[in-house]
Amino acid sequence: MLARAADITRSPGDPKVLSKGASSSLGASDRLARNLGWFSIGLGVVELVGARRLASLLGMRGAEGLIRAYGAREIAAGMMSLSANPNPGIKSRIVGDAIDIVTLLAALRHGNPRRGNVEVALLAVAGITVLDLICQKGLTSRHARAPGPYRDYRDRSGFPQGVNAARGAARKERQAPEDKAGF
Repeated sequence: MLARAADITRSPGDPKVLSKGASSSLGASDRLARNLGWFSIGLGVVELVGARRLASLLGMRGAEGLIRAYGAREIAAGMMSLSANPNPGIKSRIVGDAIDIVTLLAALRHGNPRRGNVEVALLAVAGITVLDLICQKGLTSRHARAPGPYRDYRDRSGFPQGVNAARGAARKERQAPEDKAGF
């Protein structure tokens, strides 16, 4: 499905993606980040659409706007987690998990008749937080630079024959007579 959607942005001369094989370039942490991204988008949609029901289930009536804001945050984090560099998305998910835990802890008050639901939600968020942390650790270790000296490109100019040859070519171009009459 995504391959067909990608064909929309291609020029007529570009090759078409006929099928997508198993991706060996994605490690376990990359696949986990992708799955967490889709989970985040799904949860965000539920929070946006069902904010009133969630607030009722958690004994947090009046917090529907907050739940919708959390849903928008989840969708944004999910989209970032699906990008080529999922690190910012997973980090955003971890911060969001912390915010969710603090919010749920506030709802865990003794007067809340839905306290049991809040406890279940807290356990679920804690479990997802563990997955987010495992994913972040895996992404960091998989995509980190190898220890050792960094590459030093200070001696490179970007000109294959050197800067002086490039300057000479520019001087020759300026000295050549120009034909202003015809284009």
